[in-house]
Amino acid sequence: MKAWTIVKYAERHFDGVAALWQEAFPNPQPWNAPEVTIPAKLAIQPDLFLVAIDGDQIIGSILAGYDGHRGWLYAVAVLKTHQRRGVGSALVSEGERHLVELGCVKINLQIQSTNASVTEFYRRLGYELEERVSMGKRLGRFA
Repeated sequence: MKAWTIVKYAERHFDGVAALWQEAFPNPQPWNAPEVTIPAKLAIQPDLFLVAIDGDQIIGSILAGYDGHRGWLYAVAVLKTHQRRGVGSALVSEGERHLVELGCVKINLQIQSTNASVTEFYRRLGYELEERVSMGKRLGRFA
């Protein structure tokens, strides 16, 4: 029986999410820091920011987004002490459910090419490698 649950992010979760992301995504770029990412997500589609909690501890997170055409998954993370217990799969499934409710028919995500274990995790969940080139452009204060 699982002891953890998935809930919508609330302000009281900030410190736990920041600690989780520090473990999962050490040395973030300035635009990926929790103090930048979290307020930006709360301003747009805050219902698509979910956390897994075990008691009072944040053990996982997922951010999803939908632009009316495609959905995206971001910041899928699970504390190392809670990995391989179904937390990540449940977070992705819940994120997918929310996106489908919005009318989404395709979900994209990006993984660093050197992260084979995460690639395999998503393959087990039905995601496929696509022949695409990922490009980006920084704007505003992060340009």
